[in-house]
Amino acid sequence: MKEEDLINHFKSFTTNERIKLFDKKIEERTRHITIVLENIFQAHNTSACLRSADCFGIQDVHIIENHNIFKDNSQISMGASKWLNIKKYNKNQNNTLDAIKKLRERGYRIAATTPHNSDLSIFELEAKKKTAIIFGSEYNGCSDIALNEADIKINIPMYGFTESFNISVAVALCLQQLSYRMRKSNIKWKLKQQEKEEVILEWLRNSIKSSNKIEELYIKNKLR
Repeated sequence: MKEEDLINHFKSFTTNERIKLFDKKIEERTRHITIVLENIFQAHNTSACLRSADCFGIQDVHIIENHNIFKDNSQISMGASKWLNIKKYNKNQNNTLDAIKKLRERGYRIAATTPHNSDLSIFELEAKKKTAIIFGSEYNGCSDIALNEADIKINIPMYGFTESFNISVAVALCLQQLSYRMRKSNIKWKLKQQEKEEVILEWLRNSIKSSNKIEELYIKNKLR
């Protein structure tokens, strides 16, 4: 079954205003930039990062669960998770290596954030390359594995006494800088047509009440 057919069927269960909003927002979504959250243990921090990712049009968020399990606080994320593709890494002994390997296979340059011994600042990071930015845990930052395996280490310039930003603030600052320059460039950063259809279909599934039952009935009738 074509995704387009299912999308058209779902559209009859929502408003024209919602459909127009989806059509507008999908044109601003990107996979050129993605973020990786490594072992974040405070739900309000993870949720704030999801909210920032959605606000800046980032479609994919990668979550590494080496020790801590991902939890979403919907009051903070404002429901952002239903508009994102969240990919978890929790199956292997070293999930950080697994995540980095898979991201590299998809063509991403790996940038690890650290206030120490970095190669350059987020202001200097070139925006034309497909980039995955790793943010480490609240107290320890990126793991040694993430730092050693990264293609480049970046920092956010600070001018006060405090050594680091809150992780959700760091995510927002990095995405603001990199996504702004990406959108001003002439690179092809938007989703491909097939990707757009896949994402819109998930948006419809996540925003329509009893969408799973609607889909099951539609497929059943189609197979008759």
